[in-house]
Amino acid sequence: MSAPARAPAESARELEAEIAACRACAGRFAATRTAHAPRPVTRISTTAKLLIAGQAPGARVHASGLPFDDRSGDRLRDWLGIDRPTFYDRDRVAILPMAFCFPGYDARGADLPPPPLCAELWRARALAAMPQVELTLLIGAHAQAWALNGKRPLTQRVRDWRDHLPHLIPMPHPSWRNTGWLRRNPWFEEELVPWLRARVSELL
Repeated sequence: MSAPARAPAESARELEAEIAACRACAGRFAATRTAHAPRPVTRISTTAKLLIAGQAPGARVHASGLPFDDRSGDRLRDWLGIDRPTFYDRDRVAILPMAFCFPGYDARGADLPPPPLCAELWRARALAAMPQVELTLLIGAHAQAWALNGKRPLTQRVRDWRDHLPHLIPMPHPSWRNTGWLRRNPWFEEELVPWLRARVSELL
């Protein structure tokens, strides 16, 4: 007789424990300007219907261990129309960036891109642990490149957001660095954001 299947919640907890112990990029991070150690930040959920697929934690998130615990998170929560307690309620919102650790800074002080190795090692398993997800927000070019076929500019992908419904929405990163992009593309906050807030309200 085969062993009984593990409960999804237990499987998710074990997977997060494995991810937390991952040191595959330790050498890469030690060689960066920040010379930091890995600190994976994820929020895998077996009940959340909303999944946020970002890029990688920044320095502040690396320090706090709380995803989107910065100005980008404030803007993202505004786009979603939810407050911090709701955003950090693991039963309602799952967060799975393309890389789980802060990649460090380059010589100019800019964030390095998320190492592809992280997604190669963990992403398929993490997504398989969350079959209940109904809507995934693909935040930034790296998340979109992983999930969507073809090479298209971010603006085109976000402008055609309706083409990916009902399960995916490509979005710009909520970083303050994209304030100019938002000004040049007012349709994002006029069209996509109201739809997103209504859909998130339904899901939560």
